[in-house]
Amino acid sequence: MDGAFVHGLYLNGASWDCQLNSIVPLNPKELLCPMPVICIKASVQERHDVHHVYECPLYKTRSRGNTYVWTFNLKSRSPKSKWILGGVALLLQP
Repeated sequence: MDGAFVHGLYLNGASWDCQLNSIVPLNPKELLCPMPVICIKASVQERHDVHHVYECPLYKTRSRGNTYVWTFNLKSRSPKSKWILGGVALLLQP
């Protein structure tokens, strides 16, 4: 199998629903949502469906700024503008 398995990421500003396999609004009184193990594979950009996908930035810390690492494409049932306005991002540290 090609790719790498990544664990230990946290979603800030939204939750991950494993049954829907997409990001959903945060549960009450929840700040961070631990992400499940993610399999990362390289692929050609042209072949991806960009509808219902939020291009989620990954940062090293909550302070963000110049700690940007890269962008994950996360499935979403809501428009990506909802997540952009909410400041949703993945973090390497809680």
